[in-house]
Amino acid sequence: MSSTELQALYQELILDHSRHPQGFGLKDGAAAQSHQVNPTCGDEVTLQLHVEPGTDTVTAVTWEGHGCAISQSSASLFTEMAVGLTLPDLQGRIDLFRTAMRSRGAIEPDEELLGDAAALGGVSKYIARVKCAMLAWVAAEHAIAQVDAAR
Repeated sequence: MSSTELQALYQELILDHSRHPQGFGLKDGAAAQSHQVNPTCGDEVTLQLHVEPGTDTVTAVTWEGHGCAISQSSASLFTEMAVGLTLPDLQGRIDLFRTAMRSRGAIEPDEELLGDAAALGGVSKYIARVKCAMLAWVAAEHAIAQVDAAR
């Protein structure tokens, strides 16, 4: 598959997640919740982490928000990737994603570790859009810190 075809496929994946978001809708029983705002473009997300009691395993990620297609699809893609991971593993994936986003296109996100969220790799070339892609990931990082602090 050519890089142009791959880019078109990724673009369609991002648009699909924006139109049909996974994990959308907050639920009771979250271990932690974080609300984040991107003042640059007005994106907002409230993200909840649901963790299996007595373990560090993420059972669900739910969220609500509004904003551009990148921020909304990133939250949806994050939701799919996070379920089943332990909180330390999830923090590691957030760190990997952040490194790729800050690379200005020099580092391709690891599809094996990030799943379909690797499709957001092209965003790193556009500095103004990195905050859009990172919004849900920052909310999750804040929620992980809340869970850790409550122990």
